[in-house]
Amino acid sequence: MGNLRLAVFGRFRRHEDVRKPLDGAAPRPHCLAMDLDHDACYRAVCLRDPRFDGRFFTGVKTTGIYCRPICPARTPRRENVVFFPSAAAAHEAGFRPCLRCRPETAPDLGAWRGTANTVSRALGLIELGALDEATLDVFAARLGVGERHLRRLFRQHLGASPVAVAQTRRVLLAKQLIHETRLPMAEVAFAAGFGSIRRFNETFQALYGQPPGALRRENGLEVPAAEEGAIVLRLGYHPPYDWPAMVQFLGRRAIAGVERVSADAYARTVDLDGAQGTVVVRPTVGNALRVTVRFPRLPALPVIIARLRRVFDLAADPLAIGAHLAKDPLLAPLVASQPGLRLPGAWDGFELAIRAVLGQQISVAAARRLAGRLVTAHGAILREPAGDLTHVFPRPDALATADLASLGMPCSRAAALSAVAAAAMADRHLFESYCDLDEAMERLRTIRGVGEWTAQYIALRQFREPDAFPAADIALIRAAARRVGCSQSSAELLARAEAWRPWRAYAAQHLWAGG
Repeated sequence: MGNLRLAVFGRFRRHEDVRKPLDGAAPRPHCLAMDLDHDACYRAVCLRDPRFDGRFFTGVKTTGIYCRPICPARTPRRENVVFFPSAAAAHEAGFRPCLRCRPETAPDLGAWRGTANTVSRALGLIELGALDEATLDVFAARLGVGERHLRRLFRQHLGASPVAVAQTRRVLLAKQLIHETRLPMAEVAFAAGFGSIRRFNETFQALYGQPPGALRRENGLEVPAAEEGAIVLRLGYHPPYDWPAMVQFLGRRAIAGVERVSADAYARTVDLDGAQGTVVVRPTVGNALRVTVRFPRLPALPVIIARLRRVFDLAADPLAIGAHLAKDPLLAPLVASQPGLRLPGAWDGFELAIRAVLGQQISVAAARRLAGRLVTAHGAILREPAGDLTHVFPRPDALATADLASLGMPCSRAAALSAVAAAAMADRHLFESYCDLDEAMERLRTIRGVGEWTAQYIALRQFREPDAFPAADIALIRAAARRVGCSQSSAELLARAEAWRPWRAYAAQHLWAGG
């Protein structure tokens, strides 16, 4: 794959030879098309190699359809195709998703992933619905940039505007729900984030030339979510994926009553704005995870999916990350032994911050026991318990004024937990990634009891900063001493880790996993 991959993903160029939008308007110029050289991309399509899936999309000018590189349809002529770095770019250029290869199920990858920049942070916030509740200028200001500059960055890296990215995600989620569930069309519309059924119908009519119900391949009765009780979806990833390592990490930290982890499943309780439910995640065939969501508010589904993607690190590119880290000859054996190792994310920023403070200077097992006591004492009871899933994690207002020292911890740590809860109540965006790593560290360290180690750990698992590196972590220092020859010094480890940038967080995970 080496030389071909370099050719395909080396650079972008401006490409104006695209099909007219489906509404018959003039072509949308200056769409970023992937083209180092055009033949390299075309060879990748001819291979139908799954390693290219999600890395780019192919627009077929004669049909107005865009496809994944693995599409089983007959390969179009090379002069009839144009390549896009994202589904949003193809959508904005007037192409519609293929019904055979279903671009909505492709792994969510891109050249921008893995770098701590404005675009990756913006994408994370868009996944969580930030553009559903704010205008673009307000959204850009939240990221610390101007609206015009944000548009330029999205054009440069994705070939589409931020609004187009948000709209494309909405359409593709709706299309996935149509194919993979028996939800009524009205419920599909609201679950995908459409504000009205009319807008949903108009969008699909314009894009596909038929109502959304016509896209459902199988006839049969529609089943409302309230009756069936669950929505089951597939979330794709780019292989390889080390599922055993993921559940081992999560299992060692699972909180009784909130989480349940086994060799073939991860389950947890969900509490969003007072509504409660559960999610269950299992591996399945076809480079995907099978997700079962039971939650009473359908519009929360995009947020739940975004959080699950973060927890299971589904947007990672393990081949690119591993190739970079393997340049260190002492780290290379760890990478080779676990090529699909992912960086487990956090379900909720506040929850992770509390867990991180609980874990200061004690073992993982001891922190887990303390977290269980905290949940039993201050977490709300699940209204519909699911076996041993009985509680939701406590909210900030439940911990801000509680007597936490009575749970069996030092008064200083109890005070730190209360300070984290008070800070979360004062700033609802405290644990969102909207600034660079240094600024995020400074923001977190202003909280009483949150030092450098805790701040780096939060950035690593919640902010998804690939270069976060908790160098003061004792387990990390010891693993580095055994594996890469560092002394028992965080300063020496930091110096050695310079060569691992911008993937120091993944290097840390390899060291933790390799012991």
